[in-house]
Amino acid sequence: MSAALHYFGIRHHGPGCARSLRKALDALRPDCVLIEGPAGAEALAVEHLRDPGLQPPVALLSYGADDPQLAVFHPYAEFSPEWQAMRWAAQHGAALRFIDVPAGASLAWQRARHERLAGGEPAPAADEGEAPQELADDATAAQAATDESAVAEASEPAAAEHREPHQDPLDWLAHAAGYADGESWWNHMVEERGDGEGLFEAIAAAMGELRENAELRNGLDPHEEALREAHMRSGIREAAKQGFERIAVVCGAWHVPALTGKATAAADKALLKDLPKLKSAATWVPWTYRHLSSASGYGAGIDSPGWYEHLWRNGGGDARTVGWFARVARVLREHALDCSSAHLIEAARLADTLAALRERPAPSLDELNEATLSILCNGDAAPMRLIEQALMIGERIGSVPESVPTVPLQRDLEAQRKRLRLKPEALGKPLELDLRNDTDLQRSELLHRLLLLDIGWGRLGGAGRSRGSFREVWELAWQPAFEIELIVASRYGQSVEQAATARAIERARQAERLPDLSRLIDRVLLANLPGAVEAVAAELQARAAVDADPLSLLAALPALANVQRYGNVRNTDAAQVRHLFDGMLARACIGLTLALGGLDEEAAGDARETLLSADRAVELRDDEAQAAAWRGALRQLALSASATPLLRGLATRLLFDAAAFDGEAVARELSLNLSQGSEPLQAAQWLDGFLNRNAAVLLHDDAVWALIDGWISHLGHEHFLRVVPLLRRSFAEFEAADRRDLGARVKRPLGAAPAQAAQSTWDAARAARALPLLRELFGLSAVGDAHER
Repeated sequence: MSAALHYFGIRHHGPGCARSLRKALDALRPDCVLIEGPAGAEALAVEHLRDPGLQPPVALLSYGADDPQLAVFHPYAEFSPEWQAMRWAAQHGAALRFIDVPAGASLAWQRARHERLAGGEPAPAADEGEAPQELADDATAAQAATDESAVAEASEPAAAEHREPHQDPLDWLAHAAGYADGESWWNHMVEERGDGEGLFEAIAAAMGELRENAELRNGLDPHEEALREAHMRSGIREAAKQGFERIAVVCGAWHVPALTGKATAAADKALLKDLPKLKSAATWVPWTYRHLSSASGYGAGIDSPGWYEHLWRNGGGDARTVGWFARVARVLREHALDCSSAHLIEAARLADTLAALRERPAPSLDELNEATLSILCNGDAAPMRLIEQALMIGERIGSVPESVPTVPLQRDLEAQRKRLRLKPEALGKPLELDLRNDTDLQRSELLHRLLLLDIGWGRLGGAGRSRGSFREVWELAWQPAFEIELIVASRYGQSVEQAATARAIERARQAERLPDLSRLIDRVLLANLPGAVEAVAAELQARAAVDADPLSLLAALPALANVQRYGNVRNTDAAQVRHLFDGMLARACIGLTLALGGLDEEAAGDARETLLSADRAVELRDDEAQAAAWRGALRQLALSASATPLLRGLATRLLFDAAAFDGEAVARELSLNLSQGSEPLQAAQWLDGFLNRNAAVLLHDDAVWALIDGWISHLGHEHFLRVVPLLRRSFAEFEAADRRDLGARVKRPLGAAPAQAAQSTWDAARAARALPLLRELFGLSAVGDAHER
């Protein structure tokens, strides 16, 4: 007896399809369920489906065993029809099979695309799972470019928000029914309705008409799509031969006509003869609603995963509207925004009225949003953006059980996350660490180690409310793509510490510039990787010994000096770094003057920033011998006739600020460089370097003011016109308050004293009246108060 085949064309991540599918499966009671998924991965699915630790949204991750950077995701939410079909099969003991091409084939196609791109060949339009790069953000770009399920789903009625209208065949049906696009039509007719009677028969008929008459294939690679459908047909035939009585086939709606057509087994076998394959491995990974949304760049994404979850759990009727507005009210109130019960009642009435005017049985998300914007948000779009992120898209992140296969590096990170109480969350969450606390110190080290592995779970912000070195503020946001990065990074070691150490050493060997190496040594110290510190320091010392460029040596100093900030708090041994700092500073000081001669304007500007950073680094080093060596080099630069005027002026200012040049020496340099015999442009450049974007020396030093005023006053008309643009640029760097004070000083006659503040009279008797209250507030005794009785 041949098996009875029943086809259920669904939209991936569609709650209406999922509800109708559950009802259909309950009525059919199939003994075999075939699902459009990567063939061979069903064993992993069956093994963990009954584990309560597997909570959607989750994704089947398939990756290349020899090249983990090749990866494919198949995400599922609670309201995904495939997920419900898998759960139904597990609960009722039905056989479960995946019938799409194996993950190895998808990985081979992915590798071929990468090779074509590397060779300069254009990639096929809207290729398998690939979202336009402008739609993919930092963490989801890799996901969108490697998501095999996007191929299967991009061809379904689940048209992404950003897809051009003519690319979706459903637009034809939507326009005939009076809808703007196929997305809104499908939502109204399928996803937002209750249990659909005859739904799947109607879907199959509609898809048959579209595939027969529409000359559109959604930009998919026709050859790859033909192979996928041939493989699904072969899987259906194989299941039919194995004695099952009732077989349910759950696949994307677009594929139903191809699977029920007249293609022969021989033709499919010939087509699949050359199906490429790569060795692959698979596991479950957590997913998020944000990465399930079309806004993330996911090719089969949905606009509002949070709304779809609400539809799945609440169905139709009043529960949908009332429940949604209750959630909206909670979000608004949590953010201190007014939302009364009267507001909610009026919003619900408006939503029902809008639905009735549009001849809809119940309000859809469009009506609910319009009512929310008008009544609850008073027409303000800002709260709507909050509602969109919190409810329409949602903040949910899935979880996987510990029994799921992982690489040792993943297990080590999970153990450390539990020990340090760091929970992975999808939305950004601030974390303020006090490095004097051992737990917070270990958290900081873990986050810094992950950064070395290019896993940006945490983004370092600053020092929080404190200006000390014992605080760090991180922004934490876990991305599903980090699971791939962990697998890729596992080649460096089996623990986070081992992998970060090996990766840092590799970075050190690949670094081309000294500043890169010095920043790396700062990073490995923050990550507390002693083995990497020694290796990177040795590489830095070897490079510095042969680098003859003083500016390159100086540019490497700030990161090394930064170690001083954390040496005490992090209990790191910075002696080796201080030795490197001293040696590099000594070599830089020797040839500094020669290196700074004859520079053009752009190079001089870059050199100024390098000198300023090096000066701050020497100050942070806090060693008198090194400071003296640095001041000696600056003195040679300031007095050199061959160095660039901008840098000579800067050196004079740095020496003046450090009290290494007294007022007489500065006046001598000012007189020399701003004399009538000096070329005006060079004099202006010297003055620009001397002022150094700080007006304090002009405001508080009369001698400096007089010299500069005299120089400007005696400039000829032609020379003044040449100099004034540079002077204007220099003065524009001052703070607005400083410019106002300079303007007031210009109006004051030379040598006149500034206006004195009015003298205030002091009434001791009135002041004494406040003393008892102040003593009480500050907890002070009354001893010594002559007015206390």
